[in-house]
Amino acid sequence: MSAINPGFSPKTSRRVAALKPSGLRKFFDIIAEMPEVVSLGIGEPDFDTPEIIRQAGIRALQAGETHYTSNAGISTLRRALAKHLANRYGVHYDPDTEIVLTVGVSEALYLAMTALLDPGDEVLVPVPCFVSYQPEVVLAGGVAVEVPLRAEDDFQPNVEILQQYVTPRTKAILINYPHNPTGAAADRGAMATLARFAAEHDLIVISDEIYDRLVYGVEHVCFPALEGTWERTILLGGFSKDYAMTGWRLGYAAAPASLLQPMLRIHQYTVMTAPTPAQVAALTALETAEADEAVEAMRRAYDRRRRLIVDGLRSIGFPTREPRGAFYVFPDVRPFGVDDETFAWRLLEEEQVAVVPGSAFGKAGEGFVRCAYATSEANIEEALTRIARFVQRLH
Repeated sequence: MSAINPGFSPKTSRRVAALKPSGLRKFFDIIAEMPEVVSLGIGEPDFDTPEIIRQAGIRALQAGETHYTSNAGISTLRRALAKHLANRYGVHYDPDTEIVLTVGVSEALYLAMTALLDPGDEVLVPVPCFVSYQPEVVLAGGVAVEVPLRAEDDFQPNVEILQQYVTPRTKAILINYPHNPTGAAADRGAMATLARFAAEHDLIVISDEIYDRLVYGVEHVCFPALEGTWERTILLGGFSKDYAMTGWRLGYAAAPASLLQPMLRIHQYTVMTAPTPAQVAALTALETAEADEAVEAMRRAYDRRRRLIVDGLRSIGFPTREPRGAFYVFPDVRPFGVDDETFAWRLLEEEQVAVVPGSAFGKAGEGFVRCAYATSEANIEEALTRIARFVQRLH
C-alpha cells in the first residue's frame, strides 16, 4: 500500500485511502480519449452475448422476472451449474448449500476474502495477477503477500519459491488459471504439487477459473477436482468471459458448505441477490446446445487470433511464451532496451497501439506487456504492423 491519498477526506478509512489506484483503469481512461487507437488492452470479449442467451434475458424481462431471487440464486440455475461442473470436471457440489450466484467473480472474490480473513491474516498472491487481487485481500483486513511467478516456470506456481513466503499467519493462496495476464494454462503436475503444498501448510486455496472454457491444445485443470483438494478449495467462476456476458454481471462461488455458508451470509447483507434476468439467461447458457456451440465458435476464433499474434510478435523479435488459455499474450520487451511502462506509453503516443504494462499486474510483471487478442484479426494485423514500425525506431 502507498501513503494516504491527500485528496481523501481525513474521515476516510485508512485502509481504503492507502490503496493504490488501479494502473489498469487509469490506462483505459486515457485510451478512451484516443479514437484512433488500435487496442490490445481491454480484457473483454469483443463478441456479443450469443443470441439464444440474449433472447432468454429479454424474455425474462418481458415476463416480469425482475424481482429478487433466493439469496443463493435461482434453484434451477444452481442445480444446472452443479450438473455442469460434475459433467465437465468431475467435481461435485450440493446446489442447496455449496453454490452461490454472485455479481460477477469480483463479488465472489470479495465474499471469499471477507469470510476467511481476520486482521493480519496473510494470503499468498502469485504475481503478476489480476489487478484486484491484492486490494481485495487488504479490504478484508488481510495482508497480500506477493509471490513472483517466473517465465521459465511458464508462470506456474513454484513451490520452492512459495515456501519462502509462508509464515504462521498464512491462511490462503489465491490462484488463477487460465491466467490473466500471461495466458498460461494450469499444468496438472504443477497443480498437484501445489495441492500437496496447500495440504502441508493447511491453506485454503481460492481458485479463480473464470476463463475455464478458453483453453487451446490442453485440457483445463479444475483445481478442486484434484485428489485431496475439494475440502480446502473455494472455486470461483462465472459467465463473463466464456459466454461473452461481461455486462450481465454474473459469477458464482462453489465450496464445501463450511466455507460457502459464511460467504452466503455476507452476500445476504451486501447485494442480497445477483441480477434476476442474468440468472435466467445463464440457465439457457448452461442447458442449450446452441449456447455451447457458440462458446466453442468463440474459442476457435480466439485460437486463430492467438496463433496470429504470437507468430507476429515472435517475428518482430519479442521473446514470447505461447499462451494456452484466456485471451492474453505476455511478450518480453526488455530486449528493446526500455522498461514496460516506457514501452507501453511510447507505443500508445507514437503508434496509437494500446498494450498494458506488465508492472500494472505486480512487480513480477515488470519487463513484459499484456496484449489482449480479444479483437478482430484485422485489428491484430494492423497492431502488429504498427508495433514492428515502433520497434524498428527503438533499434
